[in-house]
Order: sequence, then structure tokens, then C-alpha cells
Amino acid sequence: MKFTLSWLRDHLDTTASVEEICAKLNTIGLEVESVADPGAALVPFRTARIIEAAQHPNADRLRVCRVDAGPGFDPVQVVCGAPNARTGLAVIFAPPGTYIPGLDTTIKAGAIRGETSGGMLCSLRELGLGDAHDGIAELPDDTLPGQSYAAFAGLDDPVIEIAVTPNRGDALAVRGIARDLAAAGLGHLRPWLAETVEGTFDSPIAWANTYPEACPWVLGRTIRGLRNGPSPDWLQNRLRAIGLRPISALVDITNFFTFDLGRPLHVFDADRLTGDRLTVCRGAGESFRTLDGRDLVVSPDDCVIADAAGVQSLAGIMGGEGTGVTDGTTTVFLECALFDPVRIALTGRRLGLHSDARHRFERGVDQALPVAALQAATRMIIDLCGGGQASEVVSAGQPPDWRRRASLRFARIAGLGGIDIPADEAVASLEALGFEIHRRDAQGVVVDVPSWRNDVATPMALDQGPDLPPDQARAAAEGAAAVDSECDLIEEVLRLRGLDSIPPVSLPALGAVPRPALTPRQVRAATARRVLAARGMAETVGYSFVSQDAAARFGAVPDTLRLLNPIAADLDQMRPTPLVNLLAAVERNAARGYPDLALFEVGPGFFDAAPGAASGAAPGAEQGLIAAGLRSGHAPRFPGQAADPVTLWDAKADAFAALAALGAPVDGLGITADAPGHYHPGRSGVIRQGPRIVLGHFGQIHPGLLAGRDLDRPVVGFELFLDAIADPKRRRRAPPDLPPFQPVQRDFAFLVARDVTAESVLRAARGADRALVSGVRLFDLYEGDKLPEGQKSLGIEVTLQPTERSLTDAEIDAVSDKVVAAVSRACGATLRA
Repeated sequence: MKFTLSWLRDHLDTTASVEEICAKLNTIGLEVESVADPGAALVPFRTARIIEAAQHPNADRLRVCRVDAGPGFDPVQVVCGAPNARTGLAVIFAPPGTYIPGLDTTIKAGAIRGETSGGMLCSLRELGLGDAHDGIAELPDDTLPGQSYAAFAGLDDPVIEIAVTPNRGDALAVRGIARDLAAAGLGHLRPWLAETVEGTFDSPIAWANTYPEACPWVLGRTIRGLRNGPSPDWLQNRLRAIGLRPISALVDITNFFTFDLGRPLHVFDADRLTGDRLTVCRGAGESFRTLDGRDLVVSPDDCVIADAAGVQSLAGIMGGEGTGVTDGTTTVFLECALFDPVRIALTGRRLGLHSDARHRFERGVDQALPVAALQAATRMIIDLCGGGQASEVVSAGQPPDWRRRASLRFARIAGLGGIDIPADEAVASLEALGFEIHRRDAQGVVVDVPSWRNDVATPMALDQGPDLPPDQARAAAEGAAAVDSECDLIEEVLRLRGLDSIPPVSLPALGAVPRPALTPRQVRAATARRVLAARGMAETVGYSFVSQDAAARFGAVPDTLRLLNPIAADLDQMRPTPLVNLLAAVERNAARGYPDLALFEVGPGFFDAAPGAASGAAPGAEQGLIAAGLRSGHAPRFPGQAADPVTLWDAKADAFAALAALGAPVDGLGITADAPGHYHPGRSGVIRQGPRIVLGHFGQIHPGLLAGRDLDRPVVGFELFLDAIADPKRRRRAPPDLPPFQPVQRDFAFLVARDVTAESVLRAARGADRALVSGVRLFDLYEGDKLPEGQKSLGIEVTLQPTERSLTDAEIDAVSDKVVAAVSRACGATLRA
């Protein structure tokens, strides 16, 4: 937002310097980005008068001028080529050594065709102030020589640019900035009241509004009998100072109010409109050319203003070329409206259009200003465009109920802002900003929010409906507003005291040791990936949704896991396990000649939580984190060693390696034979921690799943339920105790009934002597005709680890007897001869 110092002083009665104004703007949160003095480059230029202009003796197109440059300068001779150089003309004079910005050169004293020249008579183009270059600039006849041209032309007016945050739409107006500075104690806000211009005839153009959601209220009036032409110098200078190009009086007036009051306006050339009605409506795919010459196609989401011939304006953003005013315009229709900020922003982004009007509408304009702004603009148009007559005002829609209330508790100022500001000062600050006191007591204050502060609280009806008495309705409204608006009011009070007065407070220290960046669940997933990848498996990432037929092969397919709007017809079910995707990947690779694979995925699996489940979950879809893997075909071949097919032991080894890395008590885990139906019933197992906690499954994939998939090689896999693994205890680990004595291994072969599990034999042997038995491992299983009917032989290896001294033969035999006795007692086993 740019404005000049003189423009600001039209609204602010102050004697403060530019430096003081900029310091105060920074203090109250309107950050100053730059201050430019356009007159600084024009300091050497001064007003002068041509005393005599004579024909150059040696050049037909040159004249020799004797120039009065004012006090301190003797009459100086200047050779000039301008056709309008004549005796008595008031001009702009540049003495030798002056930098000419329009020519990017520094002039010197010298001789031109034999005649001395001690300076230059300048055009506005040579000063960088315009495009006119037909001759030297002509100043008014009563201009006194010797004045600074910058001061004479009002160009010594500093231009201040501030950064405006998106919530402060009121600060996109010079008057809004002046109001803030006055509230901060830097002068007084000058009163502003629009002069009412009475209508003298009925407007031949009326309004219709079929899109009230985008434009709740629109006003307009016809003004006839005008003469459009250049705007006065004061208006051109102000627009030029803030970077706008003056076009014509009618256009410059609308631009002036956009910056002066933050109130965008638009003028249509009434003689170029078709029909007797302008309609605010949705676009319908029409092509439309904007004032800057761009061709656009509007959509039904865009708000437009159309006449009988079609779209004539992109509402709130930019007018159309077809009805724009020209130098010949004599009758205009002046439009002033309120537009929905969100729809304005969406249209502007979609079409790639940015304008000063859009910039203000999408941040919120003063909703109570349209009538006064229309009157003020009417008066200026009549004054600057040669008189004219205005019609009665026509409108469509209704003015919105913008009324809002906000509450402030005085104690919250110090608690939230860190500054103890007296209640009287806080109330005075709010009143200075335009808030009106509705009710005040010792604890706080309730205020009516002014119409220009769209960022404070939210619009609300002060009557909450017929079901509540008025007093209760107002109390309910005020209570609802208190929660949302109190911080807004505290911000206003603090910034008027000065944002630099808020004491800095360091963030609380979180401790010498930073908190973990990852949750235990994230750590488990990363650990599982690292371990499985280290075991030679390749990671895959699959969709969480699969076909219903594929999901049905791995369990139930409840309706709670069906997708109502799948991205593809064959991706309509949430997967129960990542094995669904892994088996499909194995099939695709085998079809392409790569049957020997080792793949894994760590991702979600979905299930239906039944009522009364152990987890306590309500009926509906649930998901868990699963680490799943598949091996197919054969293990890698090595010299002198056959390529053995993968077995369920490979899957078990993968699963237990991951569980060990995840901190699960692998020595205390049990295996049961009740694996789900997608595993081979006799070559699979369930990994349990106790009787109720299931940590995973492993085994050979059921042959029925592989049938018809062209997979003639074994496929084994596993699933680990990472959410079922308990979080590791947060305690410091002691270094491992490594005994200096050699461990001892002893093998035992037991005859047991065929229904006795190997796990029960291993558990019994492990508990025979917990001080010395450090490991038990199954190494042989034999079921043959050399054994008694109904029995099998299990071979286990027991590792004994002494900690104090080497074991004697007698001590080893004693432990061996304990192992045999424990297994016999627990499993009914006998030692095989």
C-alpha cells in the first residue's frame, strides 16, 4: 500500500515528520517497507522565464534564448530546439552539471553551432514525469523564476509504502492508515462526510441481481452531461506518485477512491450499454475482453455484470473493454457494490487476474460505506467533468447485517500480552479506533465493532431468534463473541501501546536431552524395514485397497471395509494384510522369468472390529501396522551346494529375526498350529506371547491360493503385528555379561507322542536349570517305521554356560539328568536309546 505524505495529511491533522510517521507505523504493526522522495532527483531543476528568444544564426531549427533563472543567476544564454520556445514563456531550467533522468545524461556548458549554451530548457519527459516531448514544458504565466520545480509542482511529497497483512483490509485505505495513526496519538483524524447529491431524474439503467451469494448488495446511478478529459494535476500527481498511470478524469476518480477510502468503484459508458438493465449473475462460458485487453472465458462460479448483449464486467475485479469510458464519454453509470471475498479470490486465482479492486474485496471492505462512497464519487465526477446531472440511486439486494460485538476482560491483557495496561487506557484505545462502548464494568468491556474492521469477531445477529427473550439473546450473543474476539481486542490495545513494548519471552526449555522425534510405532516400522532388508528382502509399497476377490483369499471381506467410491473397479476393498499385494507381486515377477524372490512390506492391514472385542474397539473398520514378507522359489545357489527350495523355517527365521530386533522376548514366545486359512494347515504356526497375545503368523502359503497362478514353486511368508509388540521399557541397558568360560553343548533325542509339540519339549528343557541352561534348539525330527506306533523322535541341543568356573563331568551329567527328568515329567518323553 502506497500513499504520499500530503495525501495522508488530507485525513490526518498532524505536524509529525516523515521519520516520526514511519516510526509510529512500525510500532503499531503497519510495517514500513520503503520511503521514496520523488523530488530528490529534481532538486537542481528550477523555474525560469525566457526573456528573449531569437533565431539561431547558424541553424533553422534552433533558437537562442536568454533565460531569467531567478535570484542568484545572471541571465543565461541557452540554445533550444523546441518549437514552442518563445519570449515570455515560463519554463523548467536545468543548469550545467544537472543529471537529466529522462535522457540518462548529465548536461554540460558548451557551444551549439557556434553559440554558447549554459544549461537546458526541459520537457516533462526529460524529467521522467510523462510522455509529452513535443516541446519544452510550459508553466503558468504567473510563475516566478528561481523556484524549486519539485516544490512548485508538488513533487517534493514523500511516498511511503507499507506492508499490509491479509486481515487488515481497512489499512488498504489512506483514511484507514490515518485513523490508526490518530488512535496512536500522532495527530487527529479529520472529519469526513460525503455531500449528498440529489437525483434529478430516474436512472434509465436499473439493477437486477440473480447471484446474491456473490453480491448481496449493489448500487448505481446514471450521471449525464459530462466532459471526460485529463484529470487535474493534483489528482494525476497523486496517482503517478503511487505508481498508477493517469488515464482520464472518470477513471482516475475511481482509482482515487480505491486508495483514498479503500472503496473500489466502476464506471460504465452508459451509451455503450445494451438495454435498460444491468444484471449481477453467474458466468455462462462467455468470452469477455477486459480493460487491459485480455480475452477470458467466465464460468458459472464467476460473478459477472452483464447487459442485454452479454458480460460487461468481471464483478469486483476488472471491467470490460466494450463498455469502458473514453474521451468522448458524456454519460456514465456509476457502480458501487459489495462482493463475497472468497468468490472474488477464487475467480481471480482461476483466471490469473489481479487488480487493486480484487486486492481489497478479497480482504474485506467497509460494508457500511457504499452509499456515502457513491455520493462522494458522484460529487467529484460532477466537479471535475464539467458539471452534469445525477439520477436517483438504484439498487438490488439488501445491505448486509454487519453488526458485531466483541468482549474484553481487562485481566487478560497482561496474561496474554505480557503488559499491564490500565483499563481506562485500553478502553480509550478501542474508542480511538472506532469501537463503541456497549457495556463496561470493573472486569471488562463489551464493544460494538466498527463496519470497517472485518478482522475483529464475526458477523452475528444481535437477536438470537424468537425462542429467547431479547436480554437473554443479547447475553448469549455476547458470550459467543467473547471467546472468538477477545484476542482481537487485546491485539488492538497492545499495538497502540507499541508492539516493541511487549517484553520478549523465551520459549520454555524442553530439557537437556531432546524428546524423541519418532513415536514408538514409527521406530518399530523403521526397525522392521532395516532388519528385513538386511536379510536380503526387497521392500515394496502397495495400495491399501485391493479387489474383493483377492482380499477374500486372505480372510473375511466385511461391508465395513468396502469402498463406496473406489478409484478403480478392481480396487474396491481394504486389504486385510499386505500379503495380498506381495503375492500379486510374486506372481507378476514369476510370469516374467523371476520366480526366486524375497519381498516384504511394512504397512497397514484392515479388519472389522467386532463389538465386545478384547481391544474394546467399537464395530467398524480398524487398521493395524503389519510387517509381512514372502519368499518364493529357491534360496540362492552357491558353489558345491544345491539350491534348496524355501521352507517354512525360512519364514520363521525372518519373523523371529525381526521380533528380536523389535525387543520381543523371543525366548519366551510360543508357537501354536492354528494359523489362518491362507497358510498350509500342517506347515505353519502362530507366534504367541502368552495364551492371548498374537504377535504374528508364519508358514507355507496354502496350495489352494497358488493354484491357477502359474506358481509351481513353494511360497512361504510371515506376518508380524507390530502394534501388538509392547513398547520397550525406558531404562538404561547394562553391558552384556560375557562369561570367560567355554560353553558346553549336549544333544538329547526324546521319544514323545505325535501330538506333543516341539515347543513344549524345548520349554521344559529350558526350565530344567535356569542358572546353567543358556539355550535350547531343535535340530532333528524323525517320524518313521523304526519307532513305536504313534511316536516321534525330537532331537534337541542344550547349551550349558558356566559363569564362575569350568564344569566337571559330574556337574555336566547332573544337569543332563535334570533336563531328561524335566522333559519326561512335562511331556511324557523317554530318552531314545
